[in-house]
Amino acid sequence: MAWTPPKSPFDLLQERYWPDDWKILIVCLLLNQTSRKQVEPMIEDFFDRWPDAASAANADEDVMRDVVRSLGMYNRRVKTIKKMSQQFLVGFENAIDLYGCGKYANDAYRIFIRGEWQEVKPNDHALNDYHGYLREVHFA
Repeated sequence: MAWTPPKSPFDLLQERYWPDDWKILIVCLLLNQTSRKQVEPMIEDFFDRWPDAASAANADEDVMRDVVRSLGMYNRRVKTIKKMSQQFLVGFENAIDLYGCGKYANDAYRIFIRGEWQEVKPNDHALNDYHGYLREVHFA
């Protein structure tokens, strides 16, 4: 059975970019050590320039650095995005196996892509809100 995560009143960025698994992981990487308030104004520009893993893996680092500069730690972000995108193209078993993807990205991947939300115990505030929404509203 295919999983379609329901839309919540929280309007998480991961909800907006479902079912694109690479974009969901990029959202998580961009949100790392920053806030939605910082990511939201620049994310459409990012995806307009790099709509998929192949384009990001081959991106000009200087251009990407300029796009993500407002988020801080831009050198590390560019390295992480490019390396994760390269690995994504090769294939992976779990999101946590990809460069730069920790528990948060893996939890988001399991919730939004695999539909394994019942087995996930998120630490992130927004993912917790969504997880609670699934538990209480849709699957009580």
